[in-house]
Amino acid sequence: MISSHNDANCTNVDHEKLRAFIESVLERLSVPVKDGKRISDVLVEADLRGFDTHGIGRFHIYVDRLKSGAQSPTSKITVLSESSGTALLDGGGGMGHVISTEAMKLAIKKAEENGIGAVAVRNSSHFGFTGYYPLMASSEGMVGVAFTNARPSTCPTFGTEPILGTNPIAFSAPTDLDFPFLFDAATSIVQRGAVEMFERNGQVMPDGLVTGSDGVSLNDPSEILKKLLSGEAALLPLGGLGEINGGHKGYGLSVMVEILSAAFQNGPYLKQVTGIGMGHFFIAIDVSKFLPLETFRSVAGAILRDLQNSRKEKEASRIYVAGEKEHETRSKRLKSGIPITPELMVQLDSMAQELSVPRLL
Repeated sequence: MISSHNDANCTNVDHEKLRAFIESVLERLSVPVKDGKRISDVLVEADLRGFDTHGIGRFHIYVDRLKSGAQSPTSKITVLSESSGTALLDGGGGMGHVISTEAMKLAIKKAEENGIGAVAVRNSSHFGFTGYYPLMASSEGMVGVAFTNARPSTCPTFGTEPILGTNPIAFSAPTDLDFPFLFDAATSIVQRGAVEMFERNGQVMPDGLVTGSDGVSLNDPSEILKKLLSGEAALLPLGGLGEINGGHKGYGLSVMVEILSAAFQNGPYLKQVTGIGMGHFFIAIDVSKFLPLETFRSVAGAILRDLQNSRKEKEASRIYVAGEKEHETRSKRLKSGIPITPELMVQLDSMAQELSVPRLL
């Protein structure tokens, strides 16, 4: 989870007000009310959990695509092939959040019947933060996994050309703690949304995250965003340049996601991927088909507690497990509100004025 918000400069907005704003904008752009609620839930859930790169700060991208006609406001989902435990869906170029929610619902249904369900999706679009969909499974006592390819922005090891997407992996499992285990990470060190957030906040990016075509680190987020579009900059895979720090591992994981997201649905891959037409892959595993759910929860919880209680660095106050910080952030923001930067508030006010909907505040 990366957040460069300086909360002291932000306005905290109640999550219900944020939902209402998103839904009113989407309805004005001809998105069905039911679909608008689902999209707002994905975006607000991202902000509640501290995934600030994938919440309301990214809303303008969907709005711009809807206004230009690049993206369909309706999501006409078609089943192209299906078996007892698998399915291939076509999203009709609609809203990725809606398409992906239906895909994970189907994977969960198939897992209930067969122990495991796997659903591939083609002809979709950006679906928000990847962890939302595995959380749907873990809330049902299942393990959930989600993958997606994305627009080219990341280079392979020993390369500088942006040819892979950020290609995230998300995994969630139920535990006997107050929160499920949730791992959600791009296979690049940072994602485009993080660069956008650095730009909004007027911050310089550290070395070793983005490379220019000459292999030298880039730090100016505005320059990076322009050069990502022109192909003169690339995000680095997890581990960074070369193999010494494991860059080849992030690269390999990214290719794995590309294969799952494209080969199972015979869709665009690598440089063929645009903002519309990308692929996803979802898996749900019914724990109860293996052993009692409470046994699984207990073992998973014990694993996490042992990690939390293991020896710490001298300067560290505690050890976290994946999903823990997000759970605590969610609890805090449900009470105090979601922080909106001054720059983002100006953008949202302008959006409200242009579309003749009530301002956020």
